[in-house]
Amino acid sequence: MHYQEALAWIHGISRFGMNQGLQRIERLLSYLGDPHKKLNFLHIGGTNGKGSTAAFAASVLEAAGYRVGLYTSPYLEKFTNRMAINGRDITPEKLVELVKKVKPLVEKIAADPGCGQPTEFEVVTALALTYFAWEKPDLVVLEVGLGGRLDATNTVCPLVTALSTISLEHTQILGDTVEAVAREKAGIIKNGGVVVTQARGAALEIIAAACRQKKVPLYRLGKEFSVEKTGGNLEGQTFHYHGLYQQLPDLRIGLLGDYQVDNAALALASLELLTTKGYIVPREAFYQGLAQTSWPGRLEIMQREPLVVVDGAHNIEAFQNLRAALQKNFSYRRLILVLGLLDDKAREEILAEILPAAAVLILTEPNSPRAADSSLLKNIAEKTFSGQIYVRKKISEALRLSLSLAETPDLVLIAGSLYLISDARWFLKETPPGKIGTEQSTE
Repeated sequence: MHYQEALAWIHGISRFGMNQGLQRIERLLSYLGDPHKKLNFLHIGGTNGKGSTAAFAASVLEAAGYRVGLYTSPYLEKFTNRMAINGRDITPEKLVELVKKVKPLVEKIAADPGCGQPTEFEVVTALALTYFAWEKPDLVVLEVGLGGRLDATNTVCPLVTALSTISLEHTQILGDTVEAVAREKAGIIKNGGVVVTQARGAALEIIAAACRQKKVPLYRLGKEFSVEKTGGNLEGQTFHYHGLYQQLPDLRIGLLGDYQVDNAALALASLELLTTKGYIVPREAFYQGLAQTSWPGRLEIMQREPLVVVDGAHNIEAFQNLRAALQKNFSYRRLILVLGLLDDKAREEILAEILPAAAVLILTEPNSPRAADSSLLKNIAEKTFSGQIYVRKKISEALRLSLSLAETPDLVLIAGSLYLISDARWFLKETPPGKIGTEQSTE
């Protein structure tokens, strides 16, 4: 089996659809020798900010001298990004070795009518947990995929559970109220654990109730720990952290957006709690690890003249954060917005949130069978948007058009699905400023 064959098999599982539940992943992990029971975890769930929080935590632990596994989803550049140790992705050869081991077990489970076909995410999670068990890192930072209670990662018993912000998402699966979503997210809370969260309002009430029921300590952003932003520019942000056990003034991160300061605080509180479990983090490691953290595709500056930014905002809360960041962090004459969404997103609400900031709208379609029809989005946008609207179904054509329209004082923002952001980053890396082709802007 070659690497591309292994990837084709993994992605081919998606044709069986999505079916939440723990029976299949538990059976698969059992056949694999329960690799998750040989590891220690920081488990991170929530709606927005999971990946950034995981990246901050892993970077600080690495700066402290630990070998740290990191499991995230989806990926932006290549599949192997999803499982890494100390910033180094799993090798293609190792992935092939894992697939050879896991594939016959998946087929065995699929043939059992009592279980059925494991999903792609379940298989990838099993691959990652097996990989980490082979490599024996000191700790694994594990990001939840979707929801929590029935997510494949919920087979682990973590040392610390972190929950980021919680808002409406995947309502057809998780429920159509914040309370319902929060109940699903809070499903990763385990007896004997400890929980840290930045959730607020009704979501926090649900989490607090779950912690009381399971007699689990709860630490809240704005209560037991807090953060104070002190400055920022296009190179990053500075802030003071008032922690559970220590004060860390004048911290710096390179990620933009006020919400990233909150994500960093969530990671810091999680790490402070890990120190009570034996994971000692020297003071200087907090500073070094945060400053070195990178998380592509989140308010990421790709070019400077004109300014080109990509952001994987994928739900209404993320677009609210994006709109606030545009107002606070960027100065520009016109915003040229390239937008591509998935069909299961709140299209009307997202457009209503972001369009007032834009002068030009270019609609495209992410490379996914779930991509929202760009012509349909145009029909929705035309009801309220008075600026220029273009439709370019191919991402490359949409990007060429955006760059041909932009002048130095303008800001080109590519936002929406991470499938779009992934392709946009590849295109922009391969297209130096000024080398944009001859896309015609008339329509």
